[in-house]
Amino acid sequence: MPLMTPEQFEESLKLLKPRVFMNGKRVESILENPNTRTVVEANKASYEWAQDPASRDIMTAYSPLINDTVNRYTYVSRSVEDLVRKAEAGTFTSENLGTCIYRCVGYDCFHSLWSTTWEMDRELGTSYHPRFLEYLKMVQTRDLSVAGALTEPRGQRNKRALNWPDPYLSVKVVDRNDKGIVVKGAKINISGGFASHEIVVLPQSAHSAAEADYAVAFATPPDAPGITFVCQYTPFSAERDLADDIEELGNPLFGQRETSMIIFDNVFVPWERVFHCGEYAYSGEFVTRFARTHRMTCGGTCKVGFMNQIIGSAKLIQEYKGLQNVPHINEELAEMVALRETCRSCGLAAAYKGSEEPKGSGVFLPDELMGNVSKLNVCNAFWRVMALAGDIGG
Repeated sequence: MPLMTPEQFEESLKLLKPRVFMNGKRVESILENPNTRTVVEANKASYEWAQDPASRDIMTAYSPLINDTVNRYTYVSRSVEDLVRKAEAGTFTSENLGTCIYRCVGYDCFHSLWSTTWEMDRELGTSYHPRFLEYLKMVQTRDLSVAGALTEPRGQRNKRALNWPDPYLSVKVVDRNDKGIVVKGAKINISGGFASHEIVVLPQSAHSAAEADYAVAFATPPDAPGITFVCQYTPFSAERDLADDIEELGNPLFGQRETSMIIFDNVFVPWERVFHCGEYAYSGEFVTRFARTHRMTCGGTCKVGFMNQIIGSAKLIQEYKGLQNVPHINEELAEMVALRETCRSCGLAAAYKGSEEPKGSGVFLPDELMGNVSKLNVCNAFWRVMALAGDIGG
């Protein structure tokens, strides 16, 4: 069974040497730095849950690609039932971590890559889909953690990339030869890339013919020459740096959500890891299909798990204060539960109404409308739940 143990995962990261900076300083070891360590712990938990009989059904799936059981976060949904399991996994991981499961975006990228490479090959006669399947087989066989990278710094939003003063505010191809391509640019607000085995890069937006060099999708290890991570550094980061005992922190083991800017400075990518290069008419499909998957995940599943934690904490505060019979507090708790279940329902509806996209591709994506409704609801509900919890906490 190709399932890595938590201990094997941590050992595997020692073989990688990503170039990481935080607070103006080089991070010599992501395993030892107190802030980057939280990402390691969060990803490590996903390996533990895949081994645990109590969570194995949620955290694993049978892959016909390699004829074996794989971690849910290396799998591509092939049925409505798979999408429902995907939704359940999103809630399970977030409520047990209290922060990001950093394999999530890469997992959603797989769905977009499968769907769109299949479509490009059918319509253009390219050979991207078999190439992607070979890559995915490798990921599943080795049980790798894969981060995803889409969002970019970009220039003025009312101008196209070609009109920005700095052409490298998006990732673009700057050279190509018979061995591969060279890319330059940046991605921003990327979760957990430095503590993953691989990073899958997709376009951020649709592109015109003149922007064909920006139409690129590929996979790379995080320590490839030319890649640099510039991490966020917040008051919470400083607090963790200075803490004598992490048990005094709000989320001792898994911390806050850690993101970074990834700079690609003339990074070479071999052709076997390139899944889209210059076919500008399909860049928008990569983004849209990723969004269909991720809005169900982010809107209707992971934030539901966070709301579970917040509601449970608010209820505990109520009991500590002896206020179980205070009507307005019970009304606030009821509103919190209703908001949570509305988001959960939309996410599950997106899964249950999912379909094969495109027909014949073999990959199932959530329903686009319900995924968007899920995301829209959670944008309001999540903040309302936190506000109500703050009111109950006094």
